[in-house]
Amino acid sequence: MLDALSHLAISPSGFIFDPSSGATFTTNDTGRALLEGIRDGRSLDELVAQLEETFQVYGSDLRRDVLEFVRVLQDEGLLDRDFELE
Repeated sequence: MLDALSHLAISPSGFIFDPSSGATFTTNDTGRALLEGIRDGRSLDELVAQLEETFQVYGSDLRRDVLEFVRVLQDEGLLDRDFELE
């Protein structure tokens, strides 16, 4: 479920505010792009393609890195534990 993620305020500079908990986070441009992509319902393949195109990064590690970012969001309570990218 994306409920907590959908309520986040994400600034262009990477400052993230969770109004439900008052917690704040920071992320880089890549993290911001992933947050917005997940919130928009993009698939794992779409997110990887977006990173490749936007940031000119390539390689098999990208997929793993996206999944690790999802795990961090789950650990922070911003995504449900059962959330999975298609």
